[in-house]
Amino acid sequence: MPRRDRGNTVIELRDASYGYAGRMLLSGMTLTLPPGSFHFLTGPSGAGKTTFLKLCYGELRPVSGHLSAFGEDLARLSRDGLARMRRRIGIVHQDCEFLDHLPLSENLALPLVVAGRPVVDDELRELLAWVGLRSRADAMPPELSGGERQRGALARAIVTSPEIILADEPTGNLDWEMSQRLLSLLIELNRMGKTILIATHDLNLIRTAKAQVAARVLRIKDRQLQLAGADL
Repeated sequence: MPRRDRGNTVIELRDASYGYAGRMLLSGMTLTLPPGSFHFLTGPSGAGKTTFLKLCYGELRPVSGHLSAFGEDLARLSRDGLARMRRRIGIVHQDCEFLDHLPLSENLALPLVVAGRPVVDDELRELLAWVGLRSRADAMPPELSGGERQRGALARAIVTSPEIILADEPTGNLDWEMSQRLLSLLIELNRMGKTILIATHDLNLIRTAKAQVAARVLRIKDRQLQLAGADL
């Protein structure tokens, strides 16, 4: 059962900005991601989509404004508090990195090991089956196709049962058929109550999702975060 947090929000930004070396990359961002919502984040290459996701899971801190996750101000969290918060967030990177000397099943179990939680083999096999990789449990990462790697990355991101999944261009290197397959898994997670935020430049993917789920589309333009119109 998901925990109920103050304000009933997962991620909240109020007039938050980020930049470095005197250059502002993102400014004046205000956004609330409620539990169970589905959002896309779009914008041209270099607009700051990856930077925005890094702010959401605390790898970067805003230089001004307010950013909270699960009702807690990230600026006030200790290192241990930040680590606990991140366990509630699943992250799918564009270039999914695995340890090449470990089979897929052990790569998927690593977040549990790091968190000091037990690895239950039956649950791991069930997760692999859910992403269609049960027969690849013993495969080494270099043996996996691009689609298998991305589905494995999604499985690893949710192995700790996070409340929100942040995905950075998860279909960027996949063909359309595999992109739809990965999208269907993310939609299923949303229907299970997970909050989903996907950064993508693929408008066809967004249109396909909007036909199946109530998804809002955010756009980064001129360093600002905007709600996209119905033209997508």
